[in-house]
Amino acid sequence: MAKPPKDPPKAPPKTAQRPAPRLYLVTPPVGAAERFAATLKAAVGAADVAAVLLRLEQAGERELTNRVKAPAAIVQATGAALVLDGHAELAGRSGADGAHLTGLEAFSAAVDGLKPARIAGCGGLHSRDDAMAAGERGADYVMFGEPEADGSRPSFNAILERVGWWADLFEVPCVAYGATLDEVGLLAAAGADFVAIGGGIWDDPRGPAAAVAEAAAKLTMPEKV
Repeated sequence: MAKPPKDPPKAPPKTAQRPAPRLYLVTPPVGAAERFAATLKAAVGAADVAAVLLRLEQAGERELTNRVKAPAAIVQATGAALVLDGHAELAGRSGADGAHLTGLEAFSAAVDGLKPARIAGCGGLHSRDDAMAAGERGADYVMFGEPEADGSRPSFNAILERVGWWADLFEVPCVAYGATLDEVGLLAAAGADFVAIGGGIWDDPRGPAAAVAEAAAKLTMPEKV
């Protein structure tokens, strides 16, 4: 990863009150899209969802492109955005609304090919300097708290601190990743513009629609940090 500059860039300062937080769903790795279609449709139809981050199982470029089309149609029909996890080069021809890049280096390499037509989000930001650099480089949002490749993530208190710091100072939207439904309200209260949630939705024994509805309710009545 490229080293941050000696003088960290200044991300745009916060000047106005933020709108109410919204949900950002993160899918499990998707193979055959038709097998996931009904589950996805139920989830995005259960409440207001701002965006869906589509994670894809490995496959050839043509197969990956085809896998995006059905989920994109389902998600976009509700007014939400379909964002690819990586695969920025596929966003345009697959019908996706943009891509989420992990790490400042990957984001910087892809952002010019995505913007201004498509969303360019950035996660995997391990320092405040990296987050500010992503904002300065044109990120449409920064994400905090998502798991690493090995499943580990920062302590929840550290995630709350980073979200609160960003929300207090900067205009670029912040996505906070919630590992469970219990974290959703706390992240919203900390100042997240969007709360991302994945396994807590798809693994819920009640089904994804009930889980999304509960997550949405927690956004409207966030808990105190």
